[in-house]
Amino acid sequence: MSDMISADLVDLDLSAETKEAAARALAERMVARGRVTDLEGFLADVAAREAQMPTGLDGGIGIPHCRSEHVTEPTLAFGRSAAGIDFGAADGPADLVFLIAAPAGADDAHLTILSALARQLMNAEFTAALRSVGDAADAAALIRGEDPAPADEPRAGAEPVGESTGGTVGVAAGGGPGEESGEEESRGEGAGGGESGGEGSGESGRPFRIVAVTSCPTGIAHTYMAAESLENAGREAGVEVVVETQGSAGFTRLDPAVIAAADGVILAHDVAVREKDRFAGKPTVDTGVKAAVNRPGELIGEVRSKAARGEVTAAGGAGAGGAAGGDGATTQVGRGGESGEGYGTRLRTWLMSGVSYMVPFVAAGGLLIALGFAIGGYEINKAPSVMDHFVWTQADSWAALLYQIGGVSFAFLVPVLAGYIAYGMADRPGLVPGFVGGSIALTIDAGFLGGLAAGLISGAVVLAIQRVRIPAALRGIMPVVVIPLISSAVVGFLMFVVIGKPIASAQEAMTDWLNGLSGANAVLLGALLGLMMCFDLGGPVNKVAYTFATAGIAVSDPSDSAMKIMAAVMAAGMVPPLAMALATTVRARLFNAAERENGKAAWVLGASFISEGAIPFAAADPLRVIPSSMVGGAVTGALSMAFGATLRAPHGGVFVVPLIGNPLLYLVAVAAGVCVTTALVIVLKGLRRPVPGATAQGPGGGTDPSAPSGAKQPVAA
Repeated sequence: MSDMISADLVDLDLSAETKEAAARALAERMVARGRVTDLEGFLADVAAREAQMPTGLDGGIGIPHCRSEHVTEPTLAFGRSAAGIDFGAADGPADLVFLIAAPAGADDAHLTILSALARQLMNAEFTAALRSVGDAADAAALIRGEDPAPADEPRAGAEPVGESTGGTVGVAAGGGPGEESGEEESRGEGAGGGESGGEGSGESGRPFRIVAVTSCPTGIAHTYMAAESLENAGREAGVEVVVETQGSAGFTRLDPAVIAAADGVILAHDVAVREKDRFAGKPTVDTGVKAAVNRPGELIGEVRSKAARGEVTAAGGAGAGGAAGGDGATTQVGRGGESGEGYGTRLRTWLMSGVSYMVPFVAAGGLLIALGFAIGGYEINKAPSVMDHFVWTQADSWAALLYQIGGVSFAFLVPVLAGYIAYGMADRPGLVPGFVGGSIALTIDAGFLGGLAAGLISGAVVLAIQRVRIPAALRGIMPVVVIPLISSAVVGFLMFVVIGKPIASAQEAMTDWLNGLSGANAVLLGALLGLMMCFDLGGPVNKVAYTFATAGIAVSDPSDSAMKIMAAVMAAGMVPPLAMALATTVRARLFNAAERENGKAAWVLGASFISEGAIPFAAADPLRVIPSSMVGGAVTGALSMAFGATLRAPHGGVFVVPLIGNPLLYLVAVAAGVCVTTALVIVLKGLRRPVPGATAQGPGGGTDPSAPSGAKQPVAA
């Protein structure tokens, strides 16, 4: 710690009036010491971190911090402001300001020391000593843990940062990342161990037990301050608290036995909690990391209340909707069958993980290819590479550029699909074999079926490798060398030698079947796809239909049948929101005020092919809205196929009508489905009483002042 802060990195009379000025004043001291190479670049990184979440803490503390490529070595600068500086804390300005600078590749030891300092900031005696110290050298010594007082007069609060003090829990450097689980357990036992029962006891004769996870975007300060705050509050409440700090240098998983014995869970995070499903089935409080720093006692009380009510998260669920939980597609799910979900549910989640990451590539690549065709005609796919021939003033050159960029984007579809299916199963170790397997699927012409198989195989192989007991000395190279090497080799062998050829044959057979669709078969397929698009409005069934359609056009020269399917899918997906918008316009009295307002937005969402625009209506009245939408979607899908409308772009709604084959008949198909759905919704809603929150409409659609006003209704969302 002695090389991280010195007297010339301390300003006891910080005169800055804003947090930006304070960061600049302290950063200039770092520049003078050669710790920061580019002042403006470093300050930009500090500002970017501050934009993610204010770094002010209750108790008059500001901790601006970041990881930056402009930092040569981990450094601390300390400033004390007499007037106080606003860092966004709820209780007012900060008078103690710590600027924490870590290199982009800081090693674990330095990050551990920084995390220990973050924990010390929760010590009231430590901060009181900093407020009273009169000399910069003494302040630096306090922060380093070197007591400037005589040896026979130990200063309260000057506990060495980065050294264990034996009896004190959670202040030692061991609280940082990368420690053994035994240390984590001992830290948790100290946070309330030895006190019994009463209101907090989970079982007779022992305290209430809580496991917690803390994490913040940089994983340097708030992560460990939140852990210390929770542990301190646990001691005061007689509650055992064991914290897993998911910091920037990684994390040590809590012992499964500790989790199993816990009576409740606190997830305090501003980035996604890794392996969140371990905590499913328990009373859970899911919140931001600053809540754990500022009001840990409230969180402990809340989780105890949930336990008393028997309120738990669903098995395999993501928790209680925290600040940064993300959706299920982007968090690890179903590892090794640990969660209580059925295999079918987990399989669907894994597949949706791949599809959700693939869709942006589909949209970007498809639209670029479609624009290339629109500008340069359908012969643009035969243009030479723009690397060899590009004329700035020729429209054909720009068309070729758009087409070729789109083609490159499309080339990622199968690898991304496979990679993120594997990621959904096995977290980051699944990415390498998943991408390798997906690329092999393209090489052997196995297409999307090959990508699906490669993703599932990759995830399974990684999970199998992770179950093998590895000597402790080899664990460090497992994620970067051993797992990628072995899993890629196994997946490559299976794809090239064992299952690749059968899958490629199945892909070819499916393509031939699509190309042979005509007449009644094509119309029936269009109706089926329309039903699927409108069944769950952006959910798994909707995504299956959409992925089926995009798979057909994700080639440089899609067949006519594939383009018809894409057109039918997009047309059907536009029907529900447009129909809800029309229904709220022509029969406003059947809808409450919030639904009429949602109807205005649904015009734009529907026209843009965003089926989710109908979700507020479906959530409020699913038995009328969803069946009506499905009927209208089926009508539109069938008519689009019957009219022979084609589409090369996978998204865009009415904004890509110029790129559609038979555009007028295509719009007729969409209008027919919208009218059918609108009529059904109006009829079905008309069979019940008018919505209590609806008001009579006067001429021109305005509210009739003479109409009696009903009770206000909650927003149907």
